Amino acid sequence: MKILGLDSSGIVASVAIVEDENLIAEYTVNYKKTHSQTLLPMLDELAKMTELDLDTIDAIAVAAGPGSFTGLRIGSATAKGLGLALKKPLVEIPTVDALAYNLYDAKALICPIMDARRSQVYTGIYRFEDHKLVTVEAQMAVPMSELIEKLNARGEEVIFLGDGVPVFAKMIEENLKVPYSFAPAHVNKQRAAAVAALGEIYVKEGKEVTAMEHVPEYLRVSQAERERAQKLQAEKDAGNAKE
Repeated sequence: MKILGLDSSGIVASVAIVEDENLIAEYTVNYKKTHSQTLLPMLDELAKMTELDLDTIDAIAVAAGPGSFTGLRIGSATAKGLGLALKKPLVEIPTVDALAYNLYDAKALICPIMDARRSQVYTGIYRFEDHKLVTVEAQMAVPMSELIEKLNARGEEVIFLGDGVPVFAKMIEENLKVPYSFAPAHVNKQRAAAVAALGEIYVKEGKEVTAMEHVPEYLRVSQAERERAQKLQAEKDAGNAKE
């Protein structure tokens, strides 16, 4: 089984091919470019380097959210376009699940944290049992202070990873009461290899959607949508006051 993995949910852009539990190739960039500039050129380069005929892939696994609203839209649009053109199914991989899968068979709790701004994180709590990723608490958007309270209440050692680590490292150091560590550079950000590897598992479990069915999972509304709702509410309140 050959799976194409795409992840543009955060600051990293990543493309990978996994075939029969083997990583064939992965192209990951964490630099000052927009994903719209990098994702398709990366895929094209990966296909050339591995002599990949995209018609031979079985499915497209995409990091489906949460994450950067723009990044998710770019990743989803790319996956949908490829799926429609190639007539291939999509596999929706929760972004935080894929991050946790980077730390395969870790003995501690795994806690990915993505900076969601406004002192919040996109996160989840995971562990491995019998070599399988188990969701302790499903991905969510919460204040970092609330996450720390959850982890303190559990009383277990925890490993953090994700782009939220440098943002909240001081808060963790000052408030977390359980043993903790931060994952090293090669596994602490999004990787399309993890997305594709989970995609291979999900395909075997029948967790596929059509390209037309796929929509990203934002977990919360965007800043623009929030401001629009506030503006509409203010206009409504002003109208009621005049009456």
